[in-house]
Amino acid sequence: MAKLSLFDRRRRRVRTALKARSAGKPRLSVHRSGKHIYAQVIDDAAGKTIAAASTLDKDVKVKSGANVDAAATVGKTVAAKAKKAGVDKVVFDRGGFLFHGRVKALADAAREEGLEF
Repeated sequence: MAKLSLFDRRRRRVRTALKARSAGKPRLSVHRSGKHIYAQVIDDAAGKTIAAASTLDKDVKVKSGANVDAAATVGKTVAAKAKKAGVDKVVFDRGGFLFHGRVKALADAAREEGLEF
């Protein structure tokens, strides 16, 4: 078996802990790249994406996708889409990323917009 990177080990650890305490709630999954940030609300039981937003979307107006302001905009957008789809409570899946900077800004903006996690 190939040795996993520290990032992959952290991602697996976070995902396993989430599944143990999710209680059927959808998952707000975050992916951060060097230039953009992506968020989606996923219903794991049905295997469907309920809502999604990223800095690449046309309705998300940002100059750069790689800063805290862009992450906050994406957080507000995905939370609004999730609320429109009838989702109020989610579990936050930060993947292998540390809860800091852009990931934290996205989470805080989603909470301000009314998502509970």
